[in-house]
Amino acid sequence: MDTRINKYLSQVGFCSRREADKLIDQGRVTVNNVIVSHGHKITSSDIIKVDSEKIRNNVKERTYLIFNKPRGIVCTTDTEKEEKNIIEFINYKKRIFPIGRLDKMSEGLIFLTDDGDIVNRILRSRYMHEKEYLVTVNKKIDHDFLKKMSNGIPILGTITKKCDLKYINDYQFKIILTQGLNRQIRRMCDYLGYKVKKLERIRIMNVKLDIPRGKWRLFSNSELKELKKRGYRITNPREVICNILETSGHEHFTVDKLHNLATKEDKNIDLATVYRTLELLEDIDIVEHMHQAHG
Repeated sequence: MDTRINKYLSQVGFCSRREADKLIDQGRVTVNNVIVSHGHKITSSDIIKVDSEKIRNNVKERTYLIFNKPRGIVCTTDTEKEEKNIIEFINYKKRIFPIGRLDKMSEGLIFLTDDGDIVNRILRSRYMHEKEYLVTVNKKIDHDFLKKMSNGIPILGTITKKCDLKYINDYQFKIILTQGLNRQIRRMCDYLGYKVKKLERIRIMNVKLDIPRGKWRLFSNSELKELKKRGYRITNPREVICNILETSGHEHFTVDKLHNLATKEDKNIDLATVYRTLELLEDIDIVEHMHQAHG
């Protein structure tokens, strides 16, 4: 069965799909010694290489780590570019990569794995996976600050989604996010005239931070079971449609083709739902692809 090259690289645990797309953009991925582009499909007989190194599908058991990241460590797999990178800091016995990121000056909970299939699902904000942070700021917070933060702040050309905040003391609060804009909490605080002194992630979905700074542990069986259940659960028609689009690489769909694929997952999805979902999508690339394919 044919498999898209970015999906294959994530399935064998080489990297996430997002990272695979970057490697393809950089011309570092070849199939049968030919540089490939996005959407290329491979078969079991093809020889896949990254940076001239053959990729082998020899993953027997997946690895899932929970890590308490210290400040100053960079969440990247590029060990040559970043001296203080998360991969060399942990120094795990096999190739793993982080699920998402924490910026260099933030600390706390982050997952690492060699299971590329689960990464895309956990990272997508439209699946409403909660991430909780403990934030310390430089001056006293008040009711007005908490209200404005929770109702949404204009940053990066958009308004942040409504979120839950909890007052801890005059300088600390907890915040639960279901989206992951670049340096989101810091930018939100900056907009209101506050500076973040300390930012610590204390929970991702069902997993709470419970290990010392700089240490890691494996997922427990119950944590892993719940992670996979949440990571792959598709709960409504819009998520079915979004999942089809996200796993399609850069393939152009017509609306009718997307509708036909969606009804194979859920026969009750109608064409109107497909159109409404496309209108709500924040992913401009997907919307542009749809318009080009349909018009």
